[in-house]
Amino acid sequence: MAELIDELLEDARERMTKSVESTRHEFGSVRTGRASPALLDRIMVDYYGTSTALKQLATISAPEPRLLTIQPYDKSSIKSIERAILESDIGLTPSNDGNLIRLGIPELTEERRKQLVRVVRHIAEEGRVAIRNIRRDVMHDLREMKEAGETGSDDEHRAEVELQKVTDVRVTELDDLLKHKEAEILEV
Repeated sequence: MAELIDELLEDARERMTKSVESTRHEFGSVRTGRASPALLDRIMVDYYGTSTALKQLATISAPEPRLLTIQPYDKSSIKSIERAILESDIGLTPSNDGNLIRLGIPELTEERRKQLVRVVRHIAEEGRVAIRNIRRDVMHDLREMKEAGETGSDDEHRAEVELQKVTDVRVTELDDLLKHKEAEILEV
């Protein structure tokens, strides 16, 4: 029975780690004062009726600290790429010369910085909720095992304490990522 509990805890650890990594990836797509191709990671383009990630349709580069360039593989997709960027929440206006789309990254205003901090706090909260949901699911499984007589109260209690420790570590990791990202956004 102990190995079954260990498997549940290990599964919870892996899933919580994936939640933290997912949140870290989301943070990368929130813009700070400098250009980064990761800003465009969440942008989905309607490409011939299919929602496709922008990075699959074009080469994205940052030739200067305040400029992103997007070189579509298919020139006919320029209009739909521009539309997707305009409809996204990154707040950038594209311009193109028929071959290349340029995104100038302006200095962030104080108001825009505050909006971005709210966005990253929301992303962090979604990450925390995902971690808590994993904890809830595993707690449920542990209780079912106890009720089915597959494990004793002591084992269940020990597993719940261990699960709570893992949860606390992952939530703290998320909070640290959030602090770092907020500092990055507010840095002038």
